[in-house]
Formats: sequence, structure tokens, C-alpha cells
Amino acid sequence: MSATYLPLSYLNAWEYCHRRFYLEYELGEMKVNEHILMGTHLHRNIDEETVRQEGETTIYQQQWVWSDRLLISGIIDAVEETHGQLVPLEYKKGRMGKHLSDHFQLCGAALCLEERTGKTIEYGEIFYHANRRREQVPFTTELRAKTEAAIANAQAATAKAMPAPITHKTKCSACSLTEICLPKEVLALQSIS
Repeated sequence: MSATYLPLSYLNAWEYCHRRFYLEYELGEMKVNEHILMGTHLHRNIDEETVRQEGETTIYQQQWVWSDRLLISGIIDAVEETHGQLVPLEYKKGRMGKHLSDHFQLCGAALCLEERTGKTIEYGEIFYHANRRREQVPFTTELRAKTEAAIANAQAATAKAMPAPITHKTKCSACSLTEICLPKEVLALQSIS
């Protein structure tokens, strides 16, 4: 029997909301909203596998990465290489510092790259379109451990029942699956049961 690899994008969904992860990954639910459309629009210039040179930096766009040890895989938006040092890079539509789920996804990609190349990757970067800035994400021992734990927890969650809705209004209002998840309605029903 072949192993199932958890896609890196679902690691992001797991850290954002366990229920969203379950709806997307386990049940295959998907709904497009303005946030998804904007993200797709912003990725239009980087969604092609290319290699280009900018000064001393080689930029590899849309690189497939995987880890046989962690059973994760996915596409990283870009990997920049300068003097042998690799820096994974993700592009996000939102604002810097809002959700650590982006850090887990980036760290997961770095763990894949380390396994594939044998190189240690000290940090990665996330470009946030809303801020027009890059955030450097150091791959600390703590972030690595939390990322590996999140991977294991997400993989284990697929065999369990759907998680309860979260009570994070900001996350729910930005979520494309709100009309499928029905967090307010489910929580209201649970409170009268």
C-alpha cells in the first residue's frame, strides 16, 4: 500500500482552522470567494515553472518539494539560491503577521528542501501583497518542532470525526467555507443540546 502525502497547502489550512482542513482535505469541499480570487490573481505571474537570474541570485519558481520522512509534498512559489544558500519564498495576498499558518507551510517546504538537498535552511521569506513587504521567518528549533507536530496531527485527524467550529470571528469571516461550515449555526445548536 502506498503512503499518502499531505499537501503543504493543507498544512496551512490545518493551522488556520482544523474544521476548514477537514472540510477541504477529507470531504473535498471548495468554494471560491473574493480572497481566493485575489490570491489566484496575484499568483498569475509566478504560477509557471521557470529559472531566472537576478544578480548573484538564481530564482527557481514553482518548485515541487516533498519529504518521504514526514509524508508531505507540494509546490513552493519560489526558491532563491545565493552562494549555495537556499531561501524558500511564498507569496500571500494578506497582511504580515496575521496568521502563523503561513509560517508552518513555509517551514514544511523548508523541511522538504532540506531532505532533498542535504542543506540546512536557516530561514525563509513570505511576501505579503497587502503590505508589499517580505517577512523573514527564521526556522527555529521551536518552529520546526511545531511544524512537525502539526503535520502529524493533521495526518491523524483524517481518520477522526469533523472538528467543532472555532469561535474566531475574524478567521470565519474571511473563510471561503463559512456557508458550508456554518460555524455560528452549529455552535448555536450545540449550545441548546
